[in-house]
Amino acid sequence: MSLALELARRINALHYEALPPEAVNWAKVGILDTVGVTLAGSTDPSATIVAGVLAPGSGRSLVFGANSRVSALDAALVNGTASHALDFDDCNNTLGGHPSAPILPALFALADDIGASGHDFIAAYVAGFETECKISMGVNFHQYTRGWHPTTTIGVFGAAAACARLMRLSDEQTATALSIAASLAAGIKSNFGTMVKPLHVGHCARSGLFAALLARGGYTAGALAFEHKQGYFEVFNGAGNYDAALILPAWGQPFDIVKPGIAIKQYPCCGSTHPAIDAMLKLVREHELKPEQVERIDSWTHARRLEHTNRPDPQSTMDAKFSVQYCLARALTDGKVAIEHFEGEAYRDPAVRAVTTRVHAAPYTTAQFPADNHFGAEVKVTLHGGATLSAKVEQPYGRTSDNPLPSELLKQKFENCAVRILPRDAVTAAYAAIQDFENLQDVRAITQTMDGSARTRRAAA
Repeated sequence: MSLALELARRINALHYEALPPEAVNWAKVGILDTVGVTLAGSTDPSATIVAGVLAPGSGRSLVFGANSRVSALDAALVNGTASHALDFDDCNNTLGGHPSAPILPALFALADDIGASGHDFIAAYVAGFETECKISMGVNFHQYTRGWHPTTTIGVFGAAAACARLMRLSDEQTATALSIAASLAAGIKSNFGTMVKPLHVGHCARSGLFAALLARGGYTAGALAFEHKQGYFEVFNGAGNYDAALILPAWGQPFDIVKPGIAIKQYPCCGSTHPAIDAMLKLVREHELKPEQVERIDSWTHARRLEHTNRPDPQSTMDAKFSVQYCLARALTDGKVAIEHFEGEAYRDPAVRAVTTRVHAAPYTTAQFPADNHFGAEVKVTLHGGATLSAKVEQPYGRTSDNPLPSELLKQKFENCAVRILPRDAVTAAYAAIQDFENLQDVRAITQTMDGSARTRRAAA
């Protein structure tokens, strides 16, 4: 039996009633966070340009942050891009990327189009999350190291699985959707630090939904799209660089959304910079550090994460999101790293630029962190006069379900993101609806809180 069909059977066997309570809770966390960052990212040029290029059309699916409803495929593309525009969306250690952004924009677009209960939506989300993470166990981190963008080259299967589950496709149709998705997988890391990175996610969300819709319509695909000698495993990984045997036995043991869980970002920049930011902010808080005291900053992060974040001279806002030097300079000069630090010409701030030149980044050694720790960082600050201050972080705060962000910080992040687009009453209504997500008779109750009238009130405020 093909892997696609084996996965399809597991996807369709996943029902809301059988989910552990913690899976439902984490699903609501992921939904809250993704809705918030998608709203905040909806005005970013990476999303608005995509929306502007699309041919004018009409439909039932909301474009977040805009007074328009379009086809489900167009909404998945635009909202998927917006969800990742700020690089503020959640992460997952198994995937080695962003698990929710490929899935939820596609699910919301589909739910707006066909309707769905909170129960069915959550089950579909968990099924998609589990699909992408368990496939990742067989192919990552080789894909990440090779230069693929696993959020999308693997996340496309999560989107396809989730949409197939929400539409209640048969096992055979769901397997076909996964096989179609194998030919739609895309995303290369050379485009990190540009608008193309969030476009990866928009394209991924659309492709996953497209694959499921095609399968529903009777499209055919190769049954062995994963295992074929020129299939997904061999093409994306190459012989000896994957282990398909790891995928199926791990299904639901436990659900990945529960453990290691969802990593909620505190900062709107590449997650590979976060442990160093945590260490820098710890030193700033504990020692009340000021830029004029600092002669040099040394930062050590994992070599794989430093490869795309060692950018001592960022030349755009997107580039700055992937510059550990810029992020640490911001942490020192502002005592925080916030959305406004990656808007407009903020990356050109002379005071921050002056500090950026003093930041020196290098990969850490096994003497600093165990070889299996990919998420640590150490920062050493050398003061004028020669004194040094150091801080180490084993992993960023909130990186796993064992070290979650408290609910008040989750709410604060959601409100800070959403209020940039919606009036306070709409933000309050959206938050309340998401908190009661499992009891929604129709998920469109969420998008209705963000419709044109809400945005009109925000614009007039």
